[in-house]
Amino acid sequence: MRIEQNYSLLHHNTFGLAIKTRYFVEYESEEDLQKLLRDEFFFSQRFWHIGRGSNLLFLSDFDGIIVHSAIRGIEKIREDADEVWLKVGAGNDWDTFVAYCVENSWGGLENLSLIPGEVGASAIQNIGAYGAEVSERIEEVHAYCIETGEKIVFPHTQCQYAYRHSFFKEPENKGKYYVCHVVFKLSKKPQFRLDYGNIREYLAGKTASLELVRQAVIAVRSSKLPDPEKIGNAGSFFVNPYICIAHYEGLKKQYPDIPCFPVNEEVVKIPAAWLIDKCGLKGKTHGGAAVYEKQPLVIVNQNQASGEDIAALAAEICRVVKEKFYIDLQPEVNYI
Repeated sequence: MRIEQNYSLLHHNTFGLAIKTRYFVEYESEEDLQKLLRDEFFFSQRFWHIGRGSNLLFLSDFDGIIVHSAIRGIEKIREDADEVWLKVGAGNDWDTFVAYCVENSWGGLENLSLIPGEVGASAIQNIGAYGAEVSERIEEVHAYCIETGEKIVFPHTQCQYAYRHSFFKEPENKGKYYVCHVVFKLSKKPQFRLDYGNIREYLAGKTASLELVRQAVIAVRSSKLPDPEKIGNAGSFFVNPYICIAHYEGLKKQYPDIPCFPVNEEVVKIPAAWLIDKCGLKGKTHGGAAVYEKQPLVIVNQNQASGEDIAALAAEICRVVKEKFYIDLQPEVNYI
């Protein structure tokens, strides 16, 4: 188990914020995690578990213990003629895992290429892109309850997956479970999803394959979203809001081009990026933070921003959108 003091989290948050934590603990096995969950000093401190930090906004230095999983490895636990089941360590880099699946001709995750983060966080956040959600491929989530130290295997049905949501994000459960492994069920006979973004346009004249779809997703994402290695960001800062049909119909009279995605007979989902763009907020700045010029759903660390700069800009975006459309935007990013 690795233990550090006064540790820089610069490389553990994709906003690139130069903040520190009093203690940093990284465990490499379930045995290490079990020891940590029996430690009295650990429970006497404020603590928070992170992955790569691609969905976090630190507002200041962390006065406590930041915990990180280094449980890696990929194990094939079952297969048949059509599918393969993989048990994957929570500390694996997400995109490296997706690339591994594509290389082995196992389909289902290719549309989720290039999403920053780690495998454990993917199961908590229910990451999604280009018509796919990771929950569609998750069979089980193996996690430890930090209150009891008990290991629990959550089958898919108990994970309560929905758009950008899971059981682990419920207010009463948030931060209470540390994921150690995720079991994925992948297809040996993949069905491609091409009608999202510009994927089909990228593949025009080509026969779809896992590798080509992955290349298309990477190309499309790279054209719209900034690389966090080059400019700090957390990807989509806000979730797409749900509004009732009556509200949508009222807005459509004023804004005929307002897009929507039906959720059910009473509710539609509105692209947050469209709302922000329509408010003329592309390029808006606060301190060192800015709304990304190519994709208004993204806030970037443009010039040595602080966490407070980013939070203040996000609050201003929410205020303007609320004032114009009577819609409340909710951050996808967790404030720490």
